[in-house]
Amino acid sequence: MTLQDRPAKGAWGMTALIFLFMLINFADKMVIGLAAKPIMDELKLTPEQFGLIGSAFFFVFPFSAVLVGFIANRAQARQTLLVMAVFWSMLQFPMLSMVSFEILIACRIALGAAEGPAAPVATHALYKWFPDSLRAMPTAIVAQGSAIGVVVAVPALNWIIVNHSWHWAFAALGVAGLLWAVLWFFFGREGTLVDPPVAATAAGGRPVPYRHLLTCPSIVAVCCAGFASYWGLALGLTWFTSYLVDGLGYSQTVGGNLSVLPWLFGMVVVLVGGWISQSLKARGVSSRVSRGVFASAAVVLGGCILPLIGLTDVPVLKLAILMVGTAIGSTIYVVAPMVVSELTPQPQRAAMLAIVTSIVTLGGVIAPLAMGAVVQSAATRLAGYDLGFTLLGALLLAGGVIGLLFIRPETDRKRLASLVP
Repeated sequence: MTLQDRPAKGAWGMTALIFLFMLINFADKMVIGLAAKPIMDELKLTPEQFGLIGSAFFFVFPFSAVLVGFIANRAQARQTLLVMAVFWSMLQFPMLSMVSFEILIACRIALGAAEGPAAPVATHALYKWFPDSLRAMPTAIVAQGSAIGVVVAVPALNWIIVNHSWHWAFAALGVAGLLWAVLWFFFGREGTLVDPPVAATAAGGRPVPYRHLLTCPSIVAVCCAGFASYWGLALGLTWFTSYLVDGLGYSQTVGGNLSVLPWLFGMVVVLVGGWISQSLKARGVSSRVSRGVFASAAVVLGGCILPLIGLTDVPVLKLAILMVGTAIGSTIYVVAPMVVSELTPQPQRAAMLAIVTSIVTLGGVIAPLAMGAVVQSAATRLAGYDLGFTLLGALLLAGGVIGLLFIRPETDRKRLASLVP
């Protein structure tokens, strides 16, 4: 076994720290949805206004991801992660004061700018420790920072919201982010593994023009499947607790605690899906099947399940349909960065991961506001929510089918290699 066939020394320790980074990152995103009802009551907000707050987080999220992604091509990922963590932690503390609708939107926009580059830069940092063939499981583990962040944080944050107010929930996340920054300052290190060039020729070390990478069918298809899935994730972050409390009639305590269920299920899906994908790849199965077909089929399945939510009036069944339908396709979050990395020269990887993330997360800009408009215009809140999740199902179906048809990494890698100047 060569050095390129195994992780670098210390890889799993860095994976643990980057996992904690993503855990806090997603807890920061989740808190706004968890506190939806108290925030709407205190600030006298309509569903459309709250949807705007949910979307505000993503207004500059994609642009900051691309900007910092290009910086991370040249700067150390270690330093970039540290700056982001300190910045987004400090942005939580203004929530302790008397907050208005306008201040809340401004803080969410700034927080989105700070957190936009988190996933691509964290993935880029992680891939400096693992060769391509061994990236599925560490990618799945780091991706589970989102699910476990919700599972761990939701009961604690919900308790703070119920017993102290939603303001203190934001402050608690600020403290957690600063504690991670201290850990990373002392223990975080930069990986040393270098990927082989896309083209195995004398010119193979040269960059592939970005216009060819951005129009590569596999990367475009990954963006489509990821966009649809992230639409569902954004709805979960912003509207899931409100759906349980405002739509299905659960109390804030019960609804908040039930909010962990989709994330628990998604955690199992991502870990098992990542293991299956890596096992298939290790057995010689093509990336087309082990990454593209496998993940896209799961997205299609979610799209088929979600429209069933309007066919039952039983709250438990509605919850089960929503949980399974939104989470079953979560393996796409593991597969997407691996497909991009497989097709992109390492010196361009951070930027391409950031660009793909920015395209995928555009779903977060539109989804919360669209759901708010649908809920406000519906005959009842519950009918509005059901329609919004049914529309999500149609989007997942379309994105998954595009992924099934066009994610072909081996074919596209050969084509890109022929285009190296």
